Amino acid sequence: LRFVIKDGIYRGSVIATVPEKYSKDFSETLEKHFNTYKENYILKSQLDNLRSKNLELKYLKAENKILLNLLQEQTLSDYTMILSRVMIDKQSPFLKSIIINKGRNFDIKKGMAVVSKSILVGRVVEVNYFSSRVLLINDLNSKIPVLIEPDGYQAILSGKGKTKPSLDFLPKSYDLNEDSIVYTSGKDGVLLSGIPIGKININEGSVDVNLIIDPTQLSYVSVILNKGLEKNN
Repeated sequence: LRFVIKDGIYRGSVIATVPEKYSKDFSETLEKHFNTYKENYILKSQLDNLRSKNLELKYLKAENKILLNLLQEQTLSDYTMILSRVMIDKQSPFLKSIIINKGRNFDIKKGMAVVSKSILVGRVVEVNYFSSRVLLINDLNSKIPVLIEPDGYQAILSGKGKTKPSLDFLPKSYDLNEDSIVYTSGKDGVLLSGIPIGKININEGSVDVNLIIDPTQLSYVSVILNKGLEKNN
């Protein structure tokens, strides 16, 4: 009886330690799982952070290239220009304007020409102290006197709210070809003369202008403050 009792106690002790053993093993496995999950989460966060920094670096390089080109444009230009960032792009079916981050604090005035890569994209129509509104040349309200070279024709470039503005008030006997370039004429006494705008596009009797600069793709623009003579003085 004593032997049986002892055997029972020993076997019972073994059975009693089994849950504790498996519980300890399970606890260690669970801890390893959570540690692995935590390490994976940290590594994933670090990888996402590196990818984000890489994308940010690429963006800064691209923006830096744009700014360098714009600064070179200002250096080589015959005009004094002030570089501005486009803050808001007010696009609608017919009304096209942008808000730039320069205003009276940089001596910007209404009527000043706004260019991108020395190509006319609009003119200043509203000036605040730290910002200005620019009416783009394809806006429905935009009317700009232009000169067409090499023919010497004068006309009015009228925005239609579309990508291509049209030419109004051409002489009846005009003879244009699609190699002709459209420039500002300066006849309004506001915009400077000789700023390029685009090329002639003749389509079924109507004359439109293919703009050199797409007004919907503006990130930075330059406002022409004065002529080169004033700049040198």
